[in-house]
Amino acid sequence: MNTDSFASMIRECNNIVFFGGAGVSTESGVKDYRSKDGLYNTVKEYGVPPEEILSHDFFFQHTEIFYDFYRKYFIIESEPNNAHKALASLEKSGKLKAVITQNIDGLHQKAGSKIVIELHGTAAEFYCVGCGKKGDTNKVLSEIKNKNVPKCDCCGGIIKPKVVLYGENLYDGVAESSVHYIQNADMLIVGGTSLAVYPAASFVRYFRGKYIVMINKSETEYDGNADLVIRNSIGEVFKNVMERLELQQ
Repeated sequence: MNTDSFASMIRECNNIVFFGGAGVSTESGVKDYRSKDGLYNTVKEYGVPPEEILSHDFFFQHTEIFYDFYRKYFIIESEPNNAHKALASLEKSGKLKAVITQNIDGLHQKAGSKIVIELHGTAAEFYCVGCGKKGDTNKVLSEIKNKNVPKCDCCGGIIKPKVVLYGENLYDGVAESSVHYIQNADMLIVGGTSLAVYPAASFVRYFRGKYIVMINKSETEYDGNADLVIRNSIGEVFKNVMERLELQQ
C-alpha cells in the first residue's frame, strides 16, 4: 500500500475533490452493489434482479415489493468509517473542496463533511409523487418499517424516496456542480467505485489537474489514467495516510 506517495500528493495540492461509490461505505456495514457479496449477487428472494427492483418502472408497478426490499437493505443503522472521517478532516484543513458521492446513506455528512454532492439523491428525504409535498422522514420511515407503503397526508399519493432509480435523470444542478468541482481540481481521488454507472462515472473524464488517485479493491477501466492506483481497504488507506499527514480524524 503506497500511502507515502499518496500523502506527498495531498501535501502538494490544495484543491482536492473526492469522487466515491458504494465501496466507501462497506466498512460501515452498508452493502455495495457489484462485488461478490454485494446486493446484485446475493439478493435472490424476490425472483427478479435487484437492478430491476431499483428501477423507476418497478417502483410504480410493484411498490410494496420495492419497499420490502428498501426496508431490508437500505434502512439500516450505520456509522462513518475511517474514510468518511478522513475526508471530513481534509475538508476542515482546507485541502478538500468537495465530496461527490454515488451513495445515498448520508455518512459523509454524518462524519462532518459540509460540501457533499449526492449524485443519486438521499435516503433521508421523501416526497409525494402526486403533489410533490415533502414527506416527514420519521413518519415515512416508521411506515416502511411497519411494512406499509407510505402515503401522502395531503393527497393520498405514494411517497417516494428522494433517490435516483434506474430510468430516472439526475436531479437538477447535480451534474453541473460535479463537473465544476472536478474541472477545477488539482487532485482527484476516486474511491470505492467500479466506475460502471453512467452518467456519474463519465464525470471523471472532465479532470484536467495534476494527480488522479484510484483506491479500489478491483480494477476499473480508468486505472490506466491514474497516477497512483491503490488496491486496498479504503478505510485502511485513509487511516494510514492521515497518520502520515498528522491530521486528526
